[in-house]
Parts: sequence; structure tokens; C-alpha cells
Amino acid sequence: MLKTATPGVRSAPVVRTVPASGLPGRDLPLPALRLPAHRRGRARSQERSRRSKYPSSMSRLSQLFSRKPANGAGAPAGAPSTADQRRATVEHLADFARTRVGVEAYIEPPTNDTPTTLMLIATTGEWTRRRVPDARTARKVAEQLELPVYDVNFTGYPQRMRDWNSKQRRR
Repeated sequence: MLKTATPGVRSAPVVRTVPASGLPGRDLPLPALRLPAHRRGRARSQERSRRSKYPSSMSRLSQLFSRKPANGAGAPAGAPSTADQRRATVEHLADFARTRVGVEAYIEPPTNDTPTTLMLIATTGEWTRRRVPDARTARKVAEQLELPVYDVNFTGYPQRMRDWNSKQRRR
């Protein structure tokens, strides 16, 4: 019988037992012991790092709080493409502008949490906000919808929007 070594598994040592009668006993193998992951060798960790989206030097805690998407690609499986997202955004903004009176576009600068956004505000104060790649794209969308464009850094938000928000909170 030929014994082959399995990576990460110790071969079972043979123990000679001597019964109480003093006669030699038979050889009894102990069960195979599996080594802990940190003692199995480099091949296993390299295999794991190939499967992971993170470098092997990155700690598990850092991986949990990483901003990288769960799969290695940019979007989850089944997510709409960038063109579909863009089309949906423009369609939503166009629908908002078409169904409200006196709509104005406000460009909001990027923050640590959100990218540049385009906010449309109607004369009633009702508003909607959507992400856009940059301020230039926001201006193009507003021009396409034939809306006046303002930069929030310079003009601030209109009072009618704040009034509408406070009315909605009371409901």
C-alpha cells in the first residue's frame, strides 16, 4: 500500500499499545489531524488570494469596510448598464420637468459621500435629485430639458424648497 501526502493533513502516527497482560498489542493508527489554515503552508493562502478581490496583504476587517464592490467588477450581476442608468436618469428628470410648472435646475457640487448631483425644483417647492458624472454633464442635461441652471454654491437653495420640505415633515 502506497501512502500519499495530502497537503495540510498530517499523516496518522502509529502507536504501539501494550495491554495489561504485557503481551504486545497491535498497531493502532490515530485519526488524521487537519492542520489549522495558518499552518498549512503558502500554497493555500495564494489560492485564497487569487479568489479574493482584495490583495492578500489587506486585513479581513479592512475588506469588510472597503468601498470596493462585492464582486471584482464595477456593478453587481444583473445591474443595469451605465447607458440604461443614464437613460433612466434623463427620463426621470424630463418627466419631472414636463409634469411640474416653473422647474429650475440646481447643480450641487460633489461631497465626500455623493458625486455631483442635479436637483430640479418646481415653483411649488417640490424637488427631485439625481446623480450626474460632473457639472458639465449636469448643464448639458438641463439645456437639453430647456431649464434655467443655477449653481448651489453661488445661489443657495430657494426658500420655496425649504417651505415644501417643512410641509412634508408635518404630514
